[in-house]
Amino acid sequence: MQPALAADGDSPPRIEMFAPSPCLSCIDWADHLRKNGFEVTITETLATNMPRLKRWLNVPSELESVPTAKVAGYFIEGHVPAEDIHQLLKEKPRARGLAVPGLPRGSPGREISNPFCETACTILDNAGQEKDVRRERFDTLLVGPDGKTSIFARH
Repeated sequence: MQPALAADGDSPPRIEMFAPSPCLSCIDWADHLRKNGFEVTITETLATNMPRLKRWLNVPSELESVPTAKVAGYFIEGHVPAEDIHQLLKEKPRARGLAVPGLPRGSPGREISNPFCETACTILDNAGQEKDVRRERFDTLLVGPDGKTSIFARH
């Protein structure tokens, strides 16, 4: 996996993201990460290959979401807020990674989404109505080396 910072310390943290195509909310999540100081590359992955990728990165199946990423030796599962990833890279805990299971409305990339779309589709046209942010509380979970979780952040 890529280091969090280049040797000179001036490069932004690099995140490699894997997402099925099309996943508009995944693209929105990548934009959120970029706006918060990350260099993001997106690898479009067949939806049928995502479970194998998640197993390879040791993401517990009960914590799965749609996008999966890796940064500095950690996995990032789901729409994890950039501030949580920055905190992870600062603290450097002994862990597998962070996860926001499922597709909570209001998480980064899911601010304006169609709740009936199983792949977290972002609403492209709201027919002139104001966009209504639907938000639900969610936790970012830290996944330890043994797969046990603890709450890393509440949102």
